[in-house]
Amino acid sequence: MTKGFLPISRKEMEERNIEQFDFIIVTGDAYVDHPSFGTAIISRIIEAEGYSVGIISQPDWKNIESFKIFGAPRYAFLVNSGNIDSMVAHYSVAKNRRDTDAYSPGGALDKRPDRAVIVYCNKIREAYGSIPIVTGGLEASLRRFAHYDYWQNEVRRSILVDCSADILIYGMGERPMRQIVNRLASGEDIKNITDVPGTCVMAKEMPEGSMECPSFETVKKDKREYANAARIQYEQQDPYAGKILCQKHSLRYVVQNRPAEPLSREELDVVYALPYMRTYHPSYESAGGVPGILEVENSIAHNRGCYGDCNFCAITMHQGKLVTSRSKESVVEEAKKIIQGKNFKGYINDIGGPTANFRTLSCGKKVMCKHRKCLAPDPCPNLKVDHKEYLDVLRAVRSLPKVKKVFVRSGIRYDFLMLDKRDDFFNELVKYHISGQLKVAPEHCSDRVLEKMGKPKFKYYKKFYDKFFEVNKKMGCKQYLVPYLMSSHPGCTLKDAIDLAMYIRSTGHQPEQVQDFYPTPGTISTAMYYTELDPFTMEPVYVPKNKKEKAYQRALMQYKNPKNRELVREALIKAGRKDLILVLR
Repeated sequence: MTKGFLPISRKEMEERNIEQFDFIIVTGDAYVDHPSFGTAIISRIIEAEGYSVGIISQPDWKNIESFKIFGAPRYAFLVNSGNIDSMVAHYSVAKNRRDTDAYSPGGALDKRPDRAVIVYCNKIREAYGSIPIVTGGLEASLRRFAHYDYWQNEVRRSILVDCSADILIYGMGERPMRQIVNRLASGEDIKNITDVPGTCVMAKEMPEGSMECPSFETVKKDKREYANAARIQYEQQDPYAGKILCQKHSLRYVVQNRPAEPLSREELDVVYALPYMRTYHPSYESAGGVPGILEVENSIAHNRGCYGDCNFCAITMHQGKLVTSRSKESVVEEAKKIIQGKNFKGYINDIGGPTANFRTLSCGKKVMCKHRKCLAPDPCPNLKVDHKEYLDVLRAVRSLPKVKKVFVRSGIRYDFLMLDKRDDFFNELVKYHISGQLKVAPEHCSDRVLEKMGKPKFKYYKKFYDKFFEVNKKMGCKQYLVPYLMSSHPGCTLKDAIDLAMYIRSTGHQPEQVQDFYPTPGTISTAMYYTELDPFTMEPVYVPKNKKEKAYQRALMQYKNPKNRELVREALIKAGRKDLILVLR
């Protein structure tokens, strides 16, 4: 394997005496060789298979020569937009252009184009014609079917149609990528690689035994059919029970093969043991580095997947609901590498993941229930609740020499925590693993809104809230809860927003930051936003879309801010609650 960073320039290619790369990755991010970055993982996976890899990081998409710096790869170009969706990276929920991009050198904003996957793939086609192209990553994954595009306010075709790639990898890409690179290297034509789990391809006919969802043309003109398609797509995201799913686009079909099986614990350990440099390429030093590394440099991801299954979250359609996790030994080995880092000050910032306190399958079954969420609106009685293994991991890392503190900063699923009959984890979480405040995500206080979010009933948060402060008192700690709250989610009326403001008032703590619902591609909540229907029930859903009402809902969550006073007053008058004007101020 390569010692040091993989080549990102012609000079580095020549220094390694490489005449032609086997594979070239084109990415919208700066090159950061850390396992929190998808490009780093995929490039090291391919390298571990015995192939050479070059990386074209943030090419100048206006200049085709930027895509030719290495010449053509022997087997294929691999394209992603970066760690996050390029449109989300560039625009706020209000569709205002952002000021910085955490995944670019120095936080510079204009290092990648809007809709980067489409732009990059089409530029490669312009430069090299019919050369094989495989795309993947979050942007491609969540746009694999016809999807509502919030920024254009219309339904767009599958990104596979618009980007003209040969194969789209959706979800976590290690398993399908290994199959694809080895089949290409064995001489197989990419046009014949149509059956890899975890991929989508274009076809003239539906494969035998496959299932069809409403076509692009149908969902574009009929919102009810769009909601129906969203439900079908959601229901087929099971790697063991899911069917091949097809969606017609004009005369061809987007064919989604069943999802790839999650990596086993042993396989996941191998991924995280690859020789990452754990920082950004040194060429970015003069620009001040890459800001995105700061949050993850001294953090450890110990799991994947989430059966929390919130409707607004992309994880269900990307990582999936089946949870897998790394061994204690693997996590400890990564912690030892962090300790040796030049920026280590004694603190492991997080041992987490999509949901920090999930380690295993929710109930032992690999096949997930289609019509039942594990934790919402009430917890499934079949849930297996045990924090012993996670606690063992935390204890092992905090006992390492030079480690002063191990924090848990990614989401704790408080409803799952409250189901644990033992208090060991709760006690030690409070005593050892909180940096003064714990962030959790109740999102709202209205059960009507929470039901549309796919979140548990609010009573579970209230029980957790009381116990958190009870345990703090018992442990002699004085720490705080920081609740993530969301405004303007489908189902949330002005009355619900006022109820949330009154709940915030009752806690005595005003949230410093609030989140407006952001309709990103591929989620059930986005389908609700666009269609004003619940895809699971096909019943109408109230959706706050008016800019003024969205401003009201946001202002109510921060009613103490003097800048919001007039908006709060207007909202209360509009809702017929003048009696609260002197209360919410």
